[in-house]
Amino acid sequence: MLTRRTPISVADAQEKINAIPLKTETEVVALTSANHRILAEDIHAPYDYPHFRRAGMDGYAILASDDHDYPREFTVRGEIQAGATWDTPLHSGDAVRIMTGAYVPKDAGKVIRIEKTRPADDQTKVQIITTEEKSNITEAGTDVKNGDIILPKNQEINPGGLAVLTAFGVQAVKVYKKPRIAIIATGTELLAANDQIEPGKIFNSNGIMLKNLVEETGGIVDFETQLPDNAALIKQTLEEQMATHEIVITDGGVSVGDFDYIGDEARKADQLLFNKIKQRPGSVTTAFVQNNTLVMALSGNPGACFTGFYLYMEPLIRRYQHQASRIKHVRAILAAPYNKTNGFDRYLRCTYEFKNNQFYVYPNGINRSGSLANLQTTTCLALIPHSTTPMKVGTETDAWLLPFK
Repeated sequence: MLTRRTPISVADAQEKINAIPLKTETEVVALTSANHRILAEDIHAPYDYPHFRRAGMDGYAILASDDHDYPREFTVRGEIQAGATWDTPLHSGDAVRIMTGAYVPKDAGKVIRIEKTRPADDQTKVQIITTEEKSNITEAGTDVKNGDIILPKNQEINPGGLAVLTAFGVQAVKVYKKPRIAIIATGTELLAANDQIEPGKIFNSNGIMLKNLVEETGGIVDFETQLPDNAALIKQTLEEQMATHEIVITDGGVSVGDFDYIGDEARKADQLLFNKIKQRPGSVTTAFVQNNTLVMALSGNPGACFTGFYLYMEPLIRRYQHQASRIKHVRAILAAPYNKTNGFDRYLRCTYEFKNNQFYVYPNGINRSGSLANLQTTTCLALIPHSTTPMKVGTETDAWLLPFK
């Protein structure tokens, strides 16, 4: 049945998505599994770092009061390797052989590097040739004081952060839970992965794309399926997945054809956010809320599905993690012709370069809604405003630089 739809602007659609209240939860994970997770609380240093005086280089530790009248000989009282300690008091004329990073005796005032010493005739002694400008001692608490925030809340942990936390003996951290997302592809035309290609049929290329887009954005995909155009089966699967997921993403079945059953479910939902947007590609992109779960119904056309994910899903999934979108909004110059006109704004798949302090965007091959050959090489989306005349080369417009490109 043909249903009349009232299109809204992209900005209005994004505002409706942004207004959805999110229930964010936390969990404690082992540090070994925390790379690129988002901290849900400040982490404070449980002690000074370093927590003992540390030698900055190989050499000899001496009293501060002995640092004069060079060259002179010192009696070597022992050796301190990394991991060892020293409790024997030093007296005037004493020196202790010490290694980089090793514990410095409490009463030592300077470490003279090995290059400024010579062996003495007496093997129990060392000759120090000259002094050092610096002490070559890293004092306790030089980097971090006990109680300081070492990693703040809402920060994404990276490998460097893992090293920081490990240095303080942290073994587990509280992080935000990733939103659980189900992906449902619809269409009798979809082949299974091992099927042979045949007329009228296509492989489900959107499925693997959406799964990896979700995961690199910070969500968890723990359910994927593809369904034929069967109203009862689509309804049942939607209801099952809405009961156990924060978001359900569908692709296909949202146009105005007789078998577009996702659109039928949207019209019966608790809250229909929108079912048409003033955009190309993907004007039929639909969103609704049912039982407090968002269903984001993207176009089954690959180019439109790709564009719709970045316009609506990427910022939402990032918000679940208390993070801003990674998409960078810039002003850019259209640097090559694009001659197609349209009654809706077009979000053109492009590449970009930055030169002379200015971004330039270039239409990236075939930009039809159903085309996918340029998805690998697209690095940005550029706005071609609705018009009856083509946009001129050299015109400045809005562009959105895509992450992980």
